[in-house]
Amino acid sequence: MARTHQTEAPPREQWTGQIGFIISAIGSAVGLGNIWRFPGVAYENGGGAFLIPYLVALVTAGIPILFLDYAIGHRFRGAAPTALRRLGAPRARWLESLGWFQVAIAFVIGLYYTAVIAWALSYFVFSFDLRWGDDPGGFLQDEYLQRGDPGLSLQFVPGVLIPLAAVWIATIVVLAAGVAKGVQRANLIALPVLFVAFLVLVVRALFLDGAAEGLNALFTPDWAALANPNVWIAAYSQIFFSLSIAFGIMITYASYRRRRSNLTTPGLVVAFANSSFELLAGIGVFATLGFFAFQQGVAVAELEGLTGVGLSFVTFPAIVSQMPGGAIFGCLFFGSLTLAGFTSLISLLQVVSAAVQEKFGLSRPGAALWVGIVSAALSVLFFSTTTGLLALDVVDQWANNIGIVASAVLMCVLIIWVLRRGPELRAHLNAVSTFAVGRIWILLVGLVAPVVLGYMLVSRIVTLIVDGYEDLPGWYLAVFGWGTIVFIVLAAIVVTTLRWSRSPDDFAPWPPLERDTRASEKGASS
Repeated sequence: MARTHQTEAPPREQWTGQIGFIISAIGSAVGLGNIWRFPGVAYENGGGAFLIPYLVALVTAGIPILFLDYAIGHRFRGAAPTALRRLGAPRARWLESLGWFQVAIAFVIGLYYTAVIAWALSYFVFSFDLRWGDDPGGFLQDEYLQRGDPGLSLQFVPGVLIPLAAVWIATIVVLAAGVAKGVQRANLIALPVLFVAFLVLVVRALFLDGAAEGLNALFTPDWAALANPNVWIAAYSQIFFSLSIAFGIMITYASYRRRRSNLTTPGLVVAFANSSFELLAGIGVFATLGFFAFQQGVAVAELEGLTGVGLSFVTFPAIVSQMPGGAIFGCLFFGSLTLAGFTSLISLLQVVSAAVQEKFGLSRPGAALWVGIVSAALSVLFFSTTTGLLALDVVDQWANNIGIVASAVLMCVLIIWVLRRGPELRAHLNAVSTFAVGRIWILLVGLVAPVVLGYMLVSRIVTLIVDGYEDLPGWYLAVFGWGTIVFIVLAAIVVTTLRWSRSPDDFAPWPPLERDTRASEKGASS
């Protein structure tokens, strides 16, 4: 008897169980943005009042799109290009290109995300002797990053290059080890250490002089801010970027789950764990900023550098230099930043590695090695030189605010309205999960999310075209900003046209499942 494609295909990797999947998904969601973005965004958009649009955004967009990713990955059993091609078959196999669009986004983000982790790793070492001295801003720009003018420099910075290489080696090793022995094991080690270290940091921050003033600055509600549409857009933006949704990560992760695996309940756990960590980060960051303001004799509102690179690598080192036991505090902060970044990084690169492995028929170690070497080379070329900081900032703006948002809008519209697969995906979620989703889920994914995210996308494009970005030259934004989007689109088109080494119908989708409460409960414990 002739063997079918499915019997010829090697068995698909799987998580060892539900706990391993949940921990790994939380590790992906909890990243740099939780620590250095959420506190500042909340403070600038209504303080305590911001929690209302934040929770609304979580319920109406974050969790529904997370469920959509889970349903696609689990139902069609593949990385983003494979799963989306199968979803569109037989008449819309072109949907594979959207999957490669998502893979290209993850690839680009991984290039510069690694650089930030390398900075955090360096500053972990610098914390032992407070090497940044009395001028953390000057140390970062002039001595550590050796910042140059906009352009593409080939002058490499050894202080960045060495830790960057170390991060890439660790990433390749984890990916080559596989889903269970590599990605899951790394998260099972790193995530508990991250939470313990960060909790110790927060508790210590709460006992600093001025901590109460910092918390008051963060949580005092400005109810008038709720009438500002930009505050609501900021809430949707924060939820959207922090959950690792709509660019292939959760599709890929869900594809490694067993057939009868609870999807929606773990999704709720992941979503609320991510938001809880953001709230914890807000408490720790603003308690520390309150201390800094107290030391300076100013109000928290007068401080600068409350988000992003400025917060992490300028403001926090300045705080560490002034506080009792600052070296230990610095080690905890930058160690937490490194671990949070690394668990997110391996999820980004797993998206790329899995897609390449399935398309070109490579072994798992072979795909990890190829993806790792190419990514590391480009990462070193663009982000370990004297112009690395500028390139990183611009590429990040375009990849996140245009690339990811466009991916989400396209996925929601195409799947719900063009292909009309919403009922099938909802049925799959309900067949395997203990927490059933109603028809409102289709409405949220098909209408609310694309309308809000579409507005975000259009307004951001208009702003970048009209106002530019950070007073940088137009040619620079064209090359590193819009050029990033052009690269992502072209990469998606080109790779889609390449021939599959093996039929993408291998690892065929699970057949439709009927609602089975007992099986669902069994899946909840698997």
